[in-house]
Amino acid sequence: MEHPQPRDGATPSNGSQRALLYANVETVAGPYADFATTAGAVLDMTAAAHGKTLSADDRTTILQGTLSLPAHPDVKDGLQRLKDAGFRMVTLTNSAPGSVTQQLKNAGLTDFFERAFSVDAVKKYKPAADTYRYVAGELGVATTGLRMIAAHAWDVHGALRAGCAAAFLSRPGHALFPAGPKPDIVAADLRAAADQIISSEPR
Repeated sequence: MEHPQPRDGATPSNGSQRALLYANVETVAGPYADFATTAGAVLDMTAAAHGKTLSADDRTTILQGTLSLPAHPDVKDGLQRLKDAGFRMVTLTNSAPGSVTQQLKNAGLTDFFERAFSVDAVKKYKPAADTYRYVAGELGVATTGLRMIAAHAWDVHGALRAGCAAAFLSRPGHALFPAGPKPDIVAADLRAAADQIISSEPR
C-alpha cells in the first residue's frame, strides 16, 4: 500500500508534520475534515504564526503542490516486481479520493493498483485501526491478510496494531519508533522490500 513520497533525501516539512498532527487531533477530538481542508487550515495557521498573509493564488499553489509529488526512483520497479509475482495491491492514504486519483496519475502509478482507498470513507485518519480494518473489509480478507508498506513509522505502527503485517522502508530521515511493534521486513527501498516479500509470502 505504498503511495508517492517526497524524493530521496527529502524530509517532511514542519507544515506537513503539523498537518498530520491536526489530522490526528481531528480523529481523537473531532470533528473530521478531509485532508485538503485540514492542510489548508494548518497552512493558514502557519502563516499567521509568522505574521504573514497568503494570497489566494499562493495558498492554492502550495496546496496543489502535494498532487504532483514524484515517486521515488525505486517505486515503479518495486511495484512491478510485486505485480509480476501475483500480489494484489491497493493504496490507503489520508488524502481525499479525488486527490488520491490525481496523485497516482501524476506519479504514473495508477495501473499498479487494484483500488485506491481513502480514510475519508471512515472519517478517521491513519493510524486509527478502523482505517486498516475498512480496507480489509472492502477486500474481503482479514487484517492479517494485509501488509502495509510505508516509510512512515506511525503508519507501520498503526497497521501492525490493527493486525496487519508491515514492511518499513528506511529511507533517509526515517526511522522506526523504538517503543512500537516491529515489522518483519525492514528494507532500504521498495525494490529490496519487494524481494523480501516475494521470498517470504505465498501469493
